[in-house]
Amino acid sequence: MNYRHAFHAGNFGDCMKHALLIALLDALQKKPGGLFVLDTHAGIGQYDLDQGPATRTGEWRAGIGRLLDYAPLEMDRYVGLIRELGLYPGSPRIIRALLRPQDRMACCELHPEDAVTLRRLFARDPQVAVHARDAWEAIGALLPPKEKRGLVLIDPPFEAPDDFAQMAQALQRGHARARNFVFAAWYPIKHRAPVREFQTQMKQSGIRDIIAADMWLRPTLDASRLNGCGLLVINPPFGFAEAAQAMLTALSLTLADGPDGGCEITRLVDE
Repeated sequence: MNYRHAFHAGNFGDCMKHALLIALLDALQKKPGGLFVLDTHAGIGQYDLDQGPATRTGEWRAGIGRLLDYAPLEMDRYVGLIRELGLYPGSPRIIRALLRPQDRMACCELHPEDAVTLRRLFARDPQVAVHARDAWEAIGALLPPKEKRGLVLIDPPFEAPDDFAQMAQALQRGHARARNFVFAAWYPIKHRAPVREFQTQMKQSGIRDIIAADMWLRPTLDASRLNGCGLLVINPPFGFAEAAQAMLTALSLTLADGPDGGCEITRLVDE
């Protein structure tokens, strides 16, 4: 309940997550049928990077700030949408900007003040439902929807020591209820041990067709520092892995301060 994403909006982890989120939605929308998108940790939807919490950390300057000054070709789609939307958009506003008339989304935010702000942002929007509820509970309650296809974005704050375990359990529970859906789960990479344990849990889950897209800006050795991040994807759309490799290669080259940045797309479980 103490976590506020406004302090970290626009950092390199956001850039990575949102660029891949757009790629996933673009791929899913190649088919005409309506989609349901569930954003489990939604935040307030948009952030002013020039005042308030974002100025106290300044993390955005080494993330979206750098990309706005120079965006590699592979990041054009993401950076173009950021410019179009104005205030730095969180995942709910990015998703909403990409929804077609036949699509809809649900956003969950547990922080009381942030949930009120999010409701105000999407007031009277018939395609968006905002829930002030626990994300892990919502995955069981809101799935399956009436739509046969869609995307579940899981992006915990990783303040609780069991967030990796909670996320693994939520992915298994959600997949059991919506097997045709794409599930995308973001995670931090400080050092490798928690990530390896999480990925091993998913390998042993019985779920098929899982990839992990990891990006790092520096060696993943210091457990006190965010050195990289990853996105685990269940049921990745055709061509997504290749697109993610190109985007993360360009992103790591642009945002890393030295030669130690890099990325890797790993198939954890075959189809």
